[in-house]
Amino acid sequence: MVSSRLLTNRRALLGLGSLVSLAAVGAALVSQYAYGMAPCPWCILQRVIFLAIALVCGLGWLGRGAVWQRTMAAIAGLLSASGVAAAVYQNTVAAKAFSCNLTLADRIITALGLEGAVPFLFRIEASCADAAVTLLGLPYESWSGALFAVMAVVAAWLVLRRNAD
Repeated sequence: MVSSRLLTNRRALLGLGSLVSLAAVGAALVSQYAYGMAPCPWCILQRVIFLAIALVCGLGWLGRGAVWQRTMAAIAGLLSASGVAAAVYQNTVAAKAFSCNLTLADRIITALGLEGAVPFLFRIEASCADAAVTLLGLPYESWSGALFAVMAVVAAWLVLRRNAD
C-alpha cells in the first residue's frame, strides 16, 4: 500500500520519478541483453528521455524549495510529454516502416554522439519494423508510452498543487 505521505510529498514523488525512470531503462536493458530485443532509434530515444527525466527529477529531489521542485516537475512533465509523443510515433508510424534511418530519433541520437559514447546503452541495433515486439499482448512502446503518460500526469499535479511540503 502506498503511503499517503508519499502521495502528498513533492520531494518524495520527484525521487520516485527518478527511480521509476531508471527502472524503465533497466528493464529495457534486460529486454535487450537477456531476451535479445534489439533496440531501434525510437527505442533508444525513449531511453534518453527516461534518463533525462531521471536527472531532472533527481535534481528536484535534491532541491528544497517549492519553486525549484515545481520547476523540475514542469521540465519532467515536458520531457514525459515528449516521451509520449515518441512512443505514439513509434507505434503508429515507425514500427510499420521498413527503415527508420535518418528519422528524427536517428538524427537526435547521432547528433548527441550517444552511440559512440556509451554503446552498450545507446547503440541502435535494429530497424523499427524489426524491433516491433509485444509484451503481454501490447507493443513494447505502448508500455513505455503509458509510463510516460503517468509521469506527465504526476508532474502536472506536482506543478499545480498549492500546498507546501
